[in-house]
Amino acid sequence: MEIKQPITYIQQMEKLRSRGCQISDEDKCTEILRNVNYYRLTAYFLPFKQSDDTYLSGTTIEQVYCIYEFDRRLRRILFSAIEEIEIKLRTTIAYFHSHKYGSLGYQNSDNFNQLHRHEKFMQKMNTEIQQNKNVLYVKHHLENYEGKFPLWVAVELFTFGMLSCFYADLKRSDQRIIANNNFEIESDVLKSWLRCCTDLRNICAHYGRLYNRRFPTRPKTPEDHFELENKLFDFIVALKHLYPNKERWNNETLLALKALIDEYEDSIKLNHIGFPSDWNELLNNK
Repeated sequence: MEIKQPITYIQQMEKLRSRGCQISDEDKCTEILRNVNYYRLTAYFLPFKQSDDTYLSGTTIEQVYCIYEFDRRLRRILFSAIEEIEIKLRTTIAYFHSHKYGSLGYQNSDNFNQLHRHEKFMQKMNTEIQQNKNVLYVKHHLENYEGKFPLWVAVELFTFGMLSCFYADLKRSDQRIIANNNFEIESDVLKSWLRCCTDLRNICAHYGRLYNRRFPTRPKTPEDHFELENKLFDFIVALKHLYPNKERWNNETLLALKALIDEYEDSIKLNHIGFPSDWNELLNNK
């Protein structure tokens, strides 16, 4: 297949028109295309796309751009919630592991389960140190502590993916203690939810599309809980359970979600983000 050649903003607009997109204000459409990459924007046309590559009758550029804006603002709400979870998890793991195995116990493969790929983990850790060597606290430990980083310092360099893998590689008994004492869930559930949080966090951090998206994995369903699927709503359910402050979840995250959905209720469809009609009740952190 021959590689496609670049096209101008006007050509992009005409291409949308040729597929059935209604454009009443060409200046506004051009402005949108100048600010949002055509390839990125067309992903939001997918719910309107028919089998012959044309769009459903009545599809407008304004309608699709509203969905794009909804998605952008939704990412910001969820990313903020994930930040709280990530910081809580860093704190929990560093406190537990360093008190049980010592400040540098994370450098000993014997303190993890048999499946732990310790050498690969330490390589990632060293890469993070080198990439952040000019950061004040990293530089301080390189110059004053022979490059030795106690876990409560090292954990601040972990990506969410490293943090998730660190937990998954702990001894099963340690996983259970952390899951039960800090999140009141089973260790296998926490392990699954952290993988899902990693995926969701990376999508949000790289401005990926959440609307009308199916995820490759689904959060593990705890006992006595409704079945979780691989939709955005189910990932948010996991966030609700992991979020460290129930009151702040309800008063900030949940209220922000409700306000956003109310604002865009004429532009979006709840089923495209996997939300049931009683979503507000299900996401309430009682």
